[in-house]
Order: sequence, then C-alpha cells, then structure tokens
Amino acid sequence: MGSEAAGLGAPTLPRMRALVSSTTSPHAELADVPDPRPDRNQALVEVKAFSLNRGETKRLASMEPGSVTGWDVAGIVREAAADGSGPPQGARVVGLVRLGAWAELAAVSTDVLAELPDEVSLEQAATLPVAGLTALRALEVGGFVLGKRVLVTGASGGVRRFAIQLAKLAGAHVTGLARRTAGLSELGADEVIQVLEPDGPTYDVIIDAVGGATLGAAIGRVAPSGTIINFAATSDEPVSYPTRTLFGRAPGARLYGLLVFPELAKHASGTSDLRRLAELVAAGKLDPQIDLVASWTDAGAAIEALLDRRVNGKAVLTVD
Repeated sequence: MGSEAAGLGAPTLPRMRALVSSTTSPHAELADVPDPRPDRNQALVEVKAFSLNRGETKRLASMEPGSVTGWDVAGIVREAAADGSGPPQGARVVGLVRLGAWAELAAVSTDVLAELPDEVSLEQAATLPVAGLTALRALEVGGFVLGKRVLVTGASGGVRRFAIQLAKLAGAHVTGLARRTAGLSELGADEVIQVLEPDGPTYDVIIDAVGGATLGAAIGRVAPSGTIINFAATSDEPVSYPTRTLFGRAPGARLYGLLVFPELAKHASGTSDLRRLAELVAAGKLDPQIDLVASWTDAGAAIEALLDRRVNGKAVLTVD
C-alpha cells in the first residue's frame, strides 16, 4: 500500500533544481524547488541559459532564503501555452519573467516570449530581455534620433552597450561616458569621454544609469526639448543641479524614469521587441557583448564578478 493510500501524506510534487537566495555571501545556492505551474497564457520553458542583471544580484541578500529570482530566460519550449498562443513545443525561445528565470524550468507569458532565429545562440539570447528591451525602450522614449546627439552615461554596462549600438543603428551621433572606455568606439560611439564638462555640447537624448552627480551634470547638458531617460542608479548620492540650467537654458526638456516591466505592461509588445532584437543579432548588426559565460554551478563567482564591476558587458550562466 502506498503512503498516500495509507494516509501518510500528500503525493510528492515534481521538483526541479534552481538557484535560490541564501543567507551567506554571495547569497545564491543550488537547491530543489517545486516545478512551476503555468497559467493558460504561459509556456513552460526548459531554461538553458540566463543572464545576470545587477538588480537581481543586489537584492539577493534581502530576499527570503530559498526564493527563486531571475528575469532573463533562453531555452526550449517543453509545453506550449494551453490557450494556443506563443511558440510551439520544441521551439528555441527567449523570454522575460518577473521571478523564476534562475531555474531548470520557467513559466513564461507568451506576450513576452519570442522564437529565435537559427543564427542566434541561447547564450546570446539570454542577454536580450532586460538589457536589450531597456535600451530599446529608452531610445523609443527619446524619440526620432536620426542626426541627433545621444549621450549614454556609464557606457561600459550591459544596457548601455546595447543603447550605443541601437542609437548608432538609428542614425544618431553617439557619445559614451564611462570610466572604462575600452571597446566603446568599436560598438559605434562617435565620441568616448570620461568626464562630462559643464561647457560642452548639448544632447537631444541622454540615457543615464548612474544617477547622483552624473545625472546632475547631464541635466545641465540636455538640449532644449530634449529628454533624459534614467533607468538605474549606481550612485546613492542625491541629484543636484542649478535649476535655471533646466527651465532657463533647456525649456521643454524632460526627465523620464524607466522600468522595463511597467513599460512592457503599458505597450504590450514584448514579443515583437524581443524578436526585433534577436533578428538584429542574427544579422550581425547587434553584438550582445557577452564578457562572461559560466555554468550555474559557478554562479557565486559570476555574481561576485558582476557586483565588483569586473564584467564589461553581460554575464551569462548556462543550466547544465
């Protein structure tokens, strides 16, 4: 007689391996967790690769131990969505989830899931959801940039490397601001600078992920009716600037705060955007700039490298 019939407990649920938050640095470890249970509009994806984002890694220490995080998913559809939407079983896909990418299986809504061109590897695809979509949406907020001046601050980071390439593809004159400038010109930056001087040229679109004094200086360099898009902050310093440099020197300029998940909810076009990015990679027009690829069994070292700013570009972990 089985344990269920004997009243000795509920049946055992299927379990998978996942990277979960832990109490000891670097606050991530492999463990067994329950398999996800997809909704009707979600596909069950066998995860083959995911990239690391600073937001995920920084919050690990404050998460409930045993929690699964992760946003970027690249893998194979194990079960297509029950409502008939999205890619079929067996398709190679890239997608975005709010939680759960750091696992063997992920339930991914089909409105943020795209089938991949054959020319794009799963490691390349894993870099696209958060970093690629953030850069793409930042430029769309900035508007038509053909022939205009675009400044990307903190330009050595993953999102900013995408932003440089996409702005250049759109016909902009691109300036990259970074302490580590290696490789930015090769990505398409027309100018690479390490300091934003107060008396330099103005910019029609400024994409900022630094905050603090850098964002304050950028406000002083925005063109009239220009747009500053801020999507992250590596500095905890408050932002200050002479007020007249905005309303007096740059009337009509605006500061826009961007988070990728609310942007996707507002526009509901995640699938088409992911496919667009993947096709640019397939055509050789967009380089994901992968600096580190490692097994998820070595996640600790990769997380520490990312937080210590020893990764120039994207870090990708493979599920093996």
